[in-house]
Amino acid sequence: MRNDVIEIVQDVAAGIPALRPARPPATLDELVRVFRAVDEPLVGALRARLPEGRWVLDAVDGAVQFLQGLPQWCVTATLVRDGEPVLAVLHSPLLGETYSAERGGGAWRDGAPVGPSRKTDLSAAVVATSQPPAFPPQPAANALAGRKLPGVLDRVAAVRNLGPTSWQVADVAAGRLDLFWEYGQDAENLLGASLVAREAGAVVTAADGSPWHAGAPSFLAAGPGLHAAAVRVLG
Repeated sequence: MRNDVIEIVQDVAAGIPALRPARPPATLDELVRVFRAVDEPLVGALRARLPEGRWVLDAVDGAVQFLQGLPQWCVTATLVRDGEPVLAVLHSPLLGETYSAERGGGAWRDGAPVGPSRKTDLSAAVVATSQPPAFPPQPAANALAGRKLPGVLDRVAAVRNLGPTSWQVADVAAGRLDLFWEYGQDAENLLGASLVAREAGAVVTAADGSPWHAGAPSFLAAGPGLHAAAVRVLG
């Protein structure tokens, strides 16, 4: 099934760049309206073509970047059973790359197995973060992120926000990033990516080290040698 889902996601994604408006939306209301006009038909097209099951779909993870004409966005499809992700595909048409994972079967980028960072020194780590979705607002999560960020900045080599949440987590799975964290609830973007990270061998928890689940108030994915240190900083 994984290869079939990859083909479907890549096929739908191929036409998305042409749907970007000529100019970025000028107001929040316009941004929401334009995005929904693009996103809803795409989600419908994905759902119609995917095999039967409960699918969590995001036609444009990184909607803000997409509407601004930036390249950092991707398409995600995650099959969920009993509340847990069992198959995930993330595709970036502009990068021409695809992450995928199956529960108990491993994680891949473009068909090659991936693995997380082998670093053990947090001071050498290149890390990433993101803010939770704005709808509905999560002001407490944003405030906590602001309080914790200075402590991270003091302890790592670099902090970045490289666009779509799911893709950044997948890049942790592949060792391109050493860890990723986020405060707030963001299950739509994290379910599939968490499967990719776990299957690759990264450690996935909440920021305080407790088990992560779809309703958890925070998220952390890290290479095994950095996870404990990250929890001490973030938890």
